[in-house]
Amino acid sequence: MNALDSLIEALKRLPGVGQKSAQRMAYHLLQHDRTAMPRLAGALTAAVERIKHCERCHTFSETPLCIVCADAKRDRRLLCVVETPADQAALERTGSYLGYYFVLLGRLSPLDGVGTRQIGAAELLARAAEDGVEEVILATSFTAEGEATAHVLAEALRARGIKSTRLARGVPIGSELEYVDLGTIAHALSDRR
Repeated sequence: MNALDSLIEALKRLPGVGQKSAQRMAYHLLQHDRTAMPRLAGALTAAVERIKHCERCHTFSETPLCIVCADAKRDRRLLCVVETPADQAALERTGSYLGYYFVLLGRLSPLDGVGTRQIGAAELLARAAEDGVEEVILATSFTAEGEATAHVLAEALRARGIKSTRLARGVPIGSELEYVDLGTIAHALSDRR
């Protein structure tokens, strides 16, 4: 495989990038932005070498404890469970949640061989049982796998006497009702307050 084909194959590994997009990126870099290529390569190398998982919550971190877990000012009564570090970052950007996190690094998917062991359910249950945790917020996605994950975790938490709640779902702010999918409208109607 020549260098161009190798670059295209590497770019195709990114989510949502197919053959044509990978080719377009490769040709753009080679033709219009060669100076970005060493920076990109350096950033990728540094990320591989320095970024690990936080020992406590499993998000990405360059230190044993991420910045959130190291922050003693956060509300230790709240533990929010998310599927990925990207989900945690999205919640953090809202500025409305001040508790701690637990990142599952996935969601249940029996067809793909992903069970409770692979997503760290045992570690989550141990973390939720720590002194001070009063509520576990299940912030998994609203896909079939995310719903199944939330259900299994909620049942396991309930069996241990630990309170869990689920993120609310409903009509997005700024949307017009006629354009919202029927499932979202139905959930918003049944979960109204």
